Amino acid sequence: MADFGINEMLAMQTALQERYKNVWEGISPEVGKNKLLWMIGEAGEVIDIVKKHGGQAAQSPQREQLVEELADVLMYYNDVLLCYGITAEELKEAYTKKFRRNLDRWQTES
Repeated sequence: MADFGINEMLAMQTALQERYKNVWEGISPEVGKNKLLWMIGEAGEVIDIVKKHGGQAAQSPQREQLVEELADVLMYYNDVLLCYGITAEELKEAYTKKFRRNLDRWQTES
């Protein structure tokens, strides 16, 4: 199975936004806050599933619902990236810097 990357998700989300541009609120920095709030709401739905089912949330039949709600989170996440014009390359650079910082952050004594 091929990787599912940020650029592919952004392209799909752009297609959705274009299709529903006369129905949805659109993509702009002013709308970014709303998209963040919707994303947090979807994350709350993920939390509710995990709270209700615990470790079993990753098992069938809850797994399908869990994955679907996580997909909703990612859709709004990509809308946020689009609202603020954040590219996959910028995100990769920031993520890599943060990763490197965290890699050395909590060194344990050997």
